[in-house]
Amino acid sequence: MEENNEQSGRELKKVVVIGPESTGKSSLSSALAAHYQTEWVPEYAREYIDQLQRPYQESDLIEIARGQLGSEDEKAAKSNKLLICDTDLIVIKIWYEHRYGYCPKEILSTINSRKYDLYLLTYIDIPWEDDPQREYPHLMEYFYNLFKSELEALNLPYVVVRGEFEERMRSATRAIDSRLNCEQ
Repeated sequence: MEENNEQSGRELKKVVVIGPESTGKSSLSSALAAHYQTEWVPEYAREYIDQLQRPYQESDLIEIARGQLGSEDEKAAKSNKLLICDTDLIVIKIWYEHRYGYCPKEILSTINSRKYDLYLLTYIDIPWEDDPQREYPHLMEYFYNLFKSELEALNLPYVVVRGEFEERMRSATRAIDSRLNCEQ
């Protein structure tokens, strides 16, 4: 699957907010988009699972991955020089491997072909918030370590964001401004 990182003659920079459940990814993504006056890509899995009349199944993860990429491409066309993504296919890979013991080649090849400029890895230092779609409050550290290991194994640029919301925003904007030259 090809992608176009050129928008209106300028290179589009893409930032992914990634991490375990209930670590403030959506709030941070939304706030960053507002700060940089650009688009953000919500986590497609939430919308998809909300529409299901049953628990999600293995085949749903492929549909979620396709929906996430479609949403990302749509928002990229509308964004300014920066696109904020609340998740990417690394999340799908980790869920696939955790629940089913493997990850389909389609997901793996797409992870290798899609390029992002910076990952913001959300740390597990904020309180868990219950949500019907969240599954593993007792495994937050386990999943955090999986995300960190995956980013390192793929040699992807990342910054860990910690603390309360304002501290996370400061860390995130500092990383985006310094690494991607996107100051507002």
